[in-house]
Amino acid sequence: MNIVVLVKQVPDTATERKLAEDHTLDRAASDGVINELDEYAIEEALLLKEKHGGEVTILSMGPDQATDSIRKALSMGADKAVHVNDEALKGSDALQTAYALSKALGTLEFDLVVLGSESTDARTGVVGAALAEYLGLPQLTLAGKVDVDGSAIKIQRQTDYGYDVVEAQLPAVVSVVEKINEPRYPSFKLIMQAKKKPVQKLGAADAGIDTAKVGLAAATTQTVDAAPAPPRAAGTIVKDEGDGGAKVAAFLADKKFV
Repeated sequence: MNIVVLVKQVPDTATERKLAEDHTLDRAASDGVINELDEYAIEEALLLKEKHGGEVTILSMGPDQATDSIRKALSMGADKAVHVNDEALKGSDALQTAYALSKALGTLEFDLVVLGSESTDARTGVVGAALAEYLGLPQLTLAGKVDVDGSAIKIQRQTDYGYDVVEAQLPAVVSVVEKINEPRYPSFKLIMQAKKKPVQKLGAADAGIDTAKVGLAAATTQTVDAAPAPPRAAGTIVKDEGDGGAKVAAFLADKKFV
């Protein structure tokens, strides 16, 4: 089974994030890390490989810095990677990203595409579904469990009322949630081996991407304004000098909470 895992480098949520003048995220202003949910996608792909054999390929679209996340994915046990990197892709929105990735996938042989259900920087959660539409493949979203039996794939998705069980024929696109598994930690040996694993570089032309359809100028959605959230007003501090309970009760009554 040939599995492709989509990996995105995102700004570290522990560091300050800034916007550029065009209101896009300034990715160079903060440290980049692998998108957390993508680690679960990698782990699930590796588990499927261990069970069914085959190969796991990492596919990532992003600037030069994305190499760090690609190497992290390879150190977890993936076999090789493809890095789509072109200045024309800068500022692409979720739908354009799905289009570009679909073109890149057209250069690969695969039975299954796995990705995290959303990224921590944009949280649109639509790339997997849009990608499946571009590829004309079944989409199985928000998977908490994945089973493959021959040419059939079945996922379990948690809902408010229990579970959905969804089945499809391979090839297919599956997005996963964090409850699906526990990602492994790369060993020192695998980290060193990852430095020697092949990473194929693809520009837009190499992948067959029409540059008129990608980038900020052609984006279907654009941020026209952005501002930091206003600071929270200081709350009321009640000092207990023997009458703290009465003061709290009076405050709640004044606000009509009681």
